[in-house]
Amino acid sequence: MGEQPIFSTRAHVFQIDPSTKKNWVPTSKHAVTVSYFFDSTRNVYRIISLDGSKAIINSTITPNMTFTKTSQKFGQWADSRANTVYGLGFSSESHLSKFAEKFAEFKEAARLAKEKSQEKTELSSTPSQESAPGDLQSPLTPESINGTDEDRVTPNTPKHSEARAEPPQNTLPYSHSSSSINKHWEAELAALKGNNAKLTAALLESTANVKQWKQQLGAYQEEAERLHKRVTELECVSGQTTVIKSQKTELNRTIEELEAALRAKEEELERLKAEVESANEFKFQKDTLTRRLQETESRSQTLEAQLCDLEQRLESSQLEREAYTKSLRSLLELLDSKIFELTELRDTLAKLVEGS
Repeated sequence: MGEQPIFSTRAHVFQIDPSTKKNWVPTSKHAVTVSYFFDSTRNVYRIISLDGSKAIINSTITPNMTFTKTSQKFGQWADSRANTVYGLGFSSESHLSKFAEKFAEFKEAARLAKEKSQEKTELSSTPSQESAPGDLQSPLTPESINGTDEDRVTPNTPKHSEARAEPPQNTLPYSHSSSSINKHWEAELAALKGNNAKLTAALLESTANVKQWKQQLGAYQEEAERLHKRVTELECVSGQTTVIKSQKTELNRTIEELEAALRAKEEELERLKAEVESANEFKFQKDTLTRRLQETESRSQTLEAQLCDLEQRLESSQLEREAYTKSLRSLLELLDSKIFELTELRDTLAKLVEGS
């Protein structure tokens, strides 16, 4: 009854992959409600989200937590109690900004509540009891991970208060001996050191991946230069095809002129034949014209053979041009796919660097 929602929004929920510590794993198939809750009995703030009846976020806000905007519509924070990193994808930048403002506001309220709780503890505790809080706080000073400075229960908290969703070691009463408390916080510190070592190893692995990706990028750039040179060569071949077309046009024009000349010669031959029939004195001229006719026919056959050869060459050139065009398109598609892969690699690297 003491915990009430104070702000709600909708977002897609993600958690960091526990095995790789690099990739995001979606915990909701669609956008769900993400709410800030305030527990007045314990004076704490929590972020809670349910997917049906399953709680996919149950994170208590502590003064050391930090909400980071990694893009215009995505933000994340680390929760050491849950040993994970939560990520939220919003539908707009304004929703992300509003959620970040509320996070900072409730984080400051949690800090003030913690300070008041510590003041009440110091005022109400005896000298023997004051030593225990000092032991509780000492292991937390070197910690730099978000959310490691967790809220502690004050002596005047009722024993029948509502159970928390966090690990039970955070609700140890102050009546325990200082030695058991020290052992608890030493174990907590050892676990945090282990997490720090894992994060360091992940960072080193990311650095090695960056070097490998740089080498791949250099290889892709060399391949792109080679493809550009190939494109230039194909463009030159295309220019040669244009020259062949112009030559074909000139040959067609020459053939038309020769055909016109041939028709003229045929008309002249017919006229000469008529003259030969009418007068035997033109016999010698007839023989001469017959010979010229034969020469013209031979030349015509030669020109026809040349025309057939040129047409075959033109058809072969067109086939070569089509083959070059297909090769050029395939090369351009390969180049686009390589550029797309590089863009994905760069985005993944950016997320990894920002997440680490």
